[in-house]
Amino acid sequence: MEIILANPRGFCAGVERAIEIVERSLKIHGAPVYVRHEVVHNKFVVNNLKSKGVIFVEEIQQVPKGGVVIFSAHGVSKAVHKQAKDIGAIIYDATCPLVTKVHKEIVRKQKQDYSIVLIGHKEHPEIEGTMGQTSPDKVIKIVENLEDVKNLELDNENISYSTQTTLSVKDTKVIIEALKKKFPKIQSPKKEDICYATQNRQNAVEETIKEADLMLVIGSNNSSNSNRLREIADKKNIPAYLIDDFNQIKSSWLKNVNKIGITAGASAPETLVKDVINYLKGKGVNKIKEIKSTEENVHFPLPKELQNK
Repeated sequence: MEIILANPRGFCAGVERAIEIVERSLKIHGAPVYVRHEVVHNKFVVNNLKSKGVIFVEEIQQVPKGGVVIFSAHGVSKAVHKQAKDIGAIIYDATCPLVTKVHKEIVRKQKQDYSIVLIGHKEHPEIEGTMGQTSPDKVIKIVENLEDVKNLELDNENISYSTQTTLSVKDTKVIIEALKKKFPKIQSPKKEDICYATQNRQNAVEETIKEADLMLVIGSNNSSNSNRLREIADKKNIPAYLIDDFNQIKSSWLKNVNKIGITAGASAPETLVKDVINYLKGKGVNKIKEIKSTEENVHFPLPKELQNK
């Protein structure tokens, strides 16, 4: 058997930044520090941080007064920001800068009296945070699929759309085309909302499955971008599985397989990839090939208060 490694894969700049923010806050303040929601959607990363004294909470009310609070990479609403300030928390914001860009775009458009169409998954924390940037008197509609577009009704002629950053590029394109057909004057974001890392990892999987008989995507079930990677292979009728680590690989998946594609979602560390490779070597893999589709050199600076700490 042969492994076909997708590249780029794994950690993106936003995830690296978020984890570094948590690590530095621990160094400065000591345990415990509180993170509102999982800082990134990966079981290994979350459990590792828990072992160092990080407490993950879903509500600010779970944080003691004056505690250290970190907002996850997915972003939070203005209401959550206010709740943290009201308890005198020391706040560090690990929101990915690309998510912040979407927040600012929506606020700007609403000030110009636009109705906003937000493409994304209703239950995802990024959508929750983005919705929470809006004024109660302004119109914002969430669409997940073509049926939602079909049922969408807006009175305002001024309409713009924004997108959750971790969606499938191809699926989003179909929804955007339907929106433009229904609302010919709808305005696009100044820059593409789907993040560079999401797109690059999807492109890498597209290249990998040209050779692979099986696709293993390393990432947690609640990771949107990891799920999209698995779906790309599924849609090409390549068997694909989303796994947290090598322990979830079933021997039956490897029967009659010659080439195994491997990638990792943007919140999955490279150590998990290495563990999967070592496991597969024990199952008969004797060759590893890497397909590099894009060079990544993006870096996001830490918040000023954590720099040089």
